[in-house]
Amino acid sequence: MNPHVRQYDGGRVLVGGSPGRLMRLSAKAVTLLDGDELAVSSVTAVLAERLLDAGMMDPVAATLPTPSLDELSVVVPVRDRPRQLDRLLGALPRDVHVLVVDDASKRPDLVAATAKKHGAEVVALSVNVGPAAARNRGFAASRTPYVAFVDSDVVPDPGTFDVLLRHFADPGLALVAPRILGLQSETARSRGTVDVLDRYEAAMSSLDRGPDPALVRPMSRVAWLPSACVVVRRTALAACDGFSEEMRVGEDVDLVWRLASSGHRVRYEPGVSVQHEHRVSPRSWLVRKAVYGTSAAPLAERHGPAVAPAVFTPWTVAFAAAVVAQRRWSLPVAGAVWALAAGRLVQRCRPTTGQGIAWPATTQLAARLSYDGASSSLQQVGALALRHWWPVVLPAALVSSRVRRVVAVAAVADAAHEWRRTRPDLDPVNFLVARRLDDLAYGAGVWSGAFRARSARALLPRLTR
Repeated sequence: MNPHVRQYDGGRVLVGGSPGRLMRLSAKAVTLLDGDELAVSSVTAVLAERLLDAGMMDPVAATLPTPSLDELSVVVPVRDRPRQLDRLLGALPRDVHVLVVDDASKRPDLVAATAKKHGAEVVALSVNVGPAAARNRGFAASRTPYVAFVDSDVVPDPGTFDVLLRHFADPGLALVAPRILGLQSETARSRGTVDVLDRYEAAMSSLDRGPDPALVRPMSRVAWLPSACVVVRRTALAACDGFSEEMRVGEDVDLVWRLASSGHRVRYEPGVSVQHEHRVSPRSWLVRKAVYGTSAAPLAERHGPAVAPAVFTPWTVAFAAAVVAQRRWSLPVAGAVWALAAGRLVQRCRPTTGQGIAWPATTQLAARLSYDGASSSLQQVGALALRHWWPVVLPAALVSSRVRRVVAVAAVADAAHEWRRTRPDLDPVNFLVARRLDDLAYGAGVWSGAFRARSARALLPRLTR
C-alpha cells in the first residue's frame, strides 16, 4: 500500500491515491489483501490493476523480473561539460549502449575524446537545438526497447537501471524515474553563501520528488518528474512523438502529462537515486529557479488547469477567506464552515444497505478529511502569497497591516514546516532566507513567462467540487 493511503472501517475504505480519492472495497477484496500487501495472481489481478491505476498501491521492485541491460540504451544530451560527462560515463553500467548527443559544443573535440574514452557513440549536431530535441535525436539513433535519458550533470548510483527496468513488467508503464539527490558541488569550499545554498539544495531541491513512491499524474502528490534521469518504453515515447522540441524548459513536465493523458502509467521509484550537481552560486541558483518558473505559462497553454498554482473547493475558499480576513467574526465563521463541511462528509459516507462506512469510522473519516481540506487551503493561500502572487502581495503589504500579518505568518510557518519535515543540515534562519529567495525567484519567472505569453492562466487557482 502506498504510504500516503489511509485505511478506515477495517480496510474497506481507502483514502489517498493519485490524485486523491475515496475508494470502497468489497468484503471479498479485503480478504485478498495481506495487510498492506497484495500478491498478484489470476484471482487478484483485477483488484491489483484497480489499485495500481488509482495510485493506492505500488509495485515492489524486488519481486519483479529484471530485463537484461542489453535491452537498454542510454542517451546523454550535452553541450561541452567534458568533466561532468567523463564522471557520468564512468558511472554507467559497462554493458549498455551509450549515445552522447553533442548539441553543438564549442569544443566538440573534448566531448568526442571523452566519449571515445568510455566507448560511447557520438551523435554530433551542427546547430544547437536544446535538450528536448537533442534527446529526440539520440532516441532516433537508438534501437533498444527501453531508453534512458540521463543529463551530464548527474551520477547514477550502482544498480539504478536494474531496478528501474524491473517496473516495465507492468505493460501499461511508459516511464519511470529515480529520486534526484544532491551531489556535493565543487564550488562549495567555504561556509559562506555558497555553502548555505548547497545545504539548502540538498534538502529542498526542485528536482527531488521526495522519499515515497508514487504514480505520477497531474494534480497528484507527485505531479511531474524531472528529465535529469528517466527510463522510457520505446513504443510509448514513439507514440507520443517524443519530447516537445519547441520547449527549452518544462519539456519533462509536458512529456509526463501527455503520457498520462494517453492512458499510460508513469511511476516514481525513490528506492534508487542519482546524484545531481546543483547550481549553488547565488546568481546561477536564482536564475535557474526563475527559469523553472517561466515554464508555467507554456504548460498552462498546453495543459490548462493542470498547471493551477492552487486547487480549492467552495467550502475551502470560504474557510480560508474567513481566516485571512482577520476580523472578530473570522474564527466563528471559519469554524461554522468547517463544521458544515464535516457534516456534509458524514452524510455522504453514512451507512446504507450494503454500502457506506460504519458510524464510528464515518465520523473519524469526515473529521480527518475536513481537517485536511482546511489545513490545505491555508497552506495554499500562503504559497500563493509567497510564491506565485508575491509581485502583487508585497506592494499590498506595504499599505495593509492585515496583509503584512498574512505574509509574516505564512513565511515563518512554511519555513518551520519544511525545516521540520526535511531536517536539513542548515540552521532555521538561513533555511528561511533561502526558502523565501527560492519562492521569489520562481514567482518572478512565472510572471515573466505570463507576460511573454500574454496570459494569466498559470497564475489562476482552480476551483473544483
